[in-house]
Amino acid sequence: MQSRALKTRLARATGSLRGIFRYSFSVTTWTREMPRSKRIVTWVGFLLQGYAIYCLWARSLVWPLIWPHGLLLYGFVWLFYLIGTGLMNAMLTSEFVRKTQLESDQIAARLIQQTLTPTKVGELPGYKVETFYKPLREVSGDYFDVIELAGKRTLFAVADVSGKGMPAALLAANIQALVRSGANFEADPLELARQINRHLCRYTPSDRFATAVFIVLSRDSGELTYVNAGHNPPIVFSAGSDTSLEATGMPFGLFPDAEYETRTVLLPPGGALLLFTDGLTDSIPGENAEKRLRDALADSSGNTMHILKSLVDPHFNEDDVTILLVKRDADAASQNRPG
Repeated sequence: MQSRALKTRLARATGSLRGIFRYSFSVTTWTREMPRSKRIVTWVGFLLQGYAIYCLWARSLVWPLIWPHGLLLYGFVWLFYLIGTGLMNAMLTSEFVRKTQLESDQIAARLIQQTLTPTKVGELPGYKVETFYKPLREVSGDYFDVIELAGKRTLFAVADVSGKGMPAALLAANIQALVRSGANFEADPLELARQINRHLCRYTPSDRFATAVFIVLSRDSGELTYVNAGHNPPIVFSAGSDTSLEATGMPFGLFPDAEYETRTVLLPPGGALLLFTDGLTDSIPGENAEKRLRDALADSSGNTMHILKSLVDPHFNEDDVTILLVKRDADAASQNRPG
């Protein structure tokens, strides 16, 4: 009988310890994003609650001394518990209000970012442009743009800022402003890359950087002039073969004197150009994600964008996803030939 009673007590004690550990883990989760001062006050309240429970269990304020006795002990226990509960509730309520305000700010930032992101691309004679943009959170660190230039040229820009959330979104908006202000009638991808890199090196924290690719399309000839600043290589696909537009320089924001170079390729009639951020390839299960992108480009059903979007697996999606697909009409050469 005594051994059974001992086992029962041990089981209860073990269950109590497990409950305490789970509760302390929950408090750690709650307070992880609090300011340091609030986090300390919250933990003081939590420890006072725990001490009150301990005193009630030990029937003493200082074990093994049995002191005080009777109602005085319960009065102390009740006082400690009330103070601890009050401190925790005050800090958690304050944190709830702070996060509610932050959520409201994020919603406002999302609405602003949506107005800055092109939702519909204008018609390009001889070409079809499709886009897909899926932020992971309220705001995104991805940026893409399609800007009409003089001389029947079009600038395609895609950038991916390191990190997530509001800081990445602010830097993406900064890059967008720089691109649009620099995309004048004589837009040059090389000069655009140099200016943005110098700006980010001067005005952003050292732990922040961005990859980007700028491509200027001459619509009559299909010539693509591009600069790739450490970004995922865009893919040019035509007649069963593909070309990757590899990096021609380092990501922006690392070294102010970084060198970049321009290269040119041809987008032939019937060909396709795919620009994307690493959120796309990272969300595709399997080892060879880029092969599946090429297989999607090889599809002749005309549903390339639908196939690309279907490759995104929600279980693997942990980043913003941006896709920019440009297809040249198969009869574009005859349309551009002088009559």
